[in-house]
Amino acid sequence: MEDQAEKLREIVQRKKNTSESAGTIPGNTGAVSVPSQLSGQRREGAKTRLITVTSGKGGVGKTNLSVNMALAYARLGKKVVVMDADLGLANVNVILNVIPKYNLYHVIRKQKTMKEIMVDTVYGISIVAGASGFSKIANLTEEERQNFINELDSLSNADIIIIDTSAGVSSNVLDFIAAADDAVIIATPEPTAITDAYGIIKIIATEYENFNMGLKLVVNRVKSAAEAKKVADRMITIAGQFLNLKVDYLGFIFDDPVVSQAVLKQKPFTVIDPRCKASICVQHIVNRMEKSELRETGGFGGMLKRIFGGR
Repeated sequence: MEDQAEKLREIVQRKKNTSESAGTIPGNTGAVSVPSQLSGQRREGAKTRLITVTSGKGGVGKTNLSVNMALAYARLGKKVVVMDADLGLANVNVILNVIPKYNLYHVIRKQKTMKEIMVDTVYGISIVAGASGFSKIANLTEEERQNFINELDSLSNADIIIIDTSAGVSSNVLDFIAAADDAVIIATPEPTAITDAYGIIKIIATEYENFNMGLKLVVNRVKSAAEAKKVADRMITIAGQFLNLKVDYLGFIFDDPVVSQAVLKQKPFTVIDPRCKASICVQHIVNRMEKSELRETGGFGGMLKRIFGGR
C-alpha cells in the first residue's frame, strides 16, 4: 500500500472544485436513496462499541483501515458510523467518493444537527464528515461543548462507532483515544512509523494514569506474517518493559496493490476485491475484535464523559 496522503489531498481538492452537492456521489446520474442506518429504536440491552483508529504519523493507512473495518462490521449486520475526527484534512468521504455539504463544524456552531450532517452511504454505513475551522475541542465554550455532547448522543443507536483521528498526538487525538473502548494503533514496518507509533503509546502512558483500556496494534503493508509479528513483538515488548502498558497484537494487513487502486477509484478495497489479501486481513481483524470483550465503561454516556472529562 503506497503513502496515500498526497493522492487524497489532490482528489479532495478536485472534488471541491467540481461539486458542492450535499451527500451526493459524483458520477451517478441520479440521487441514491439509502435508508438511514440509525433509524429505529435503541436495541434493548445493546451497547455501542467505540473504536478509535489512530497512528503516530500520517500516510500509514489509518483512514483505509477505518472505512474497511466499518464495512466488515456492516457485513456482520451491525449498524456502523464512521466519524472523521481529523480537524485538518478529512479523508473518509474521499475514499467513499461522497461530498458532504456539512460537517462537524456546523454541528458545533449549532448550525446543523448531527442527523442533518450524517450521510448514509451505498455501502451500508453512515459517515460524519470531519470539521475544519477550529483547532481543539478543548477550546469550545461551555454552550458549544454541551451542544456537542447532546448531538453525539444521537449516535447512540449505532452498534459500532469508528473514529478516524488525525495522525499525531494532539489533545483531540488523545481525548478520543481515552474515550474509546478500543484504541487501534496502526503502524508499518518502516522505522519512522514504528518510532512514531511507539511515541503515541508512550504519551498515552504518560498522560493517563491507570490506563486500562483495550490498546491494540495493527501492522500494515507487510510482505509476510513473519515480518508483521517481528514488528509487533518488538513494540509490545518495549511497551511492557518500559511503560508497563499492555498492547494486544490485533493483526496485520498485507501490502496489496488492490489498495492503491481502490484509492484512485475512490472505493473501499474490500468492495473492489473482497477476496484480495488486504480484504481478508481486515475481515480477520474485525473477527478478532468481535471475540474480544467489551469493557464496562458506563455505556455511551460514559464515552461522552471520557471525551470531555480531561486527563
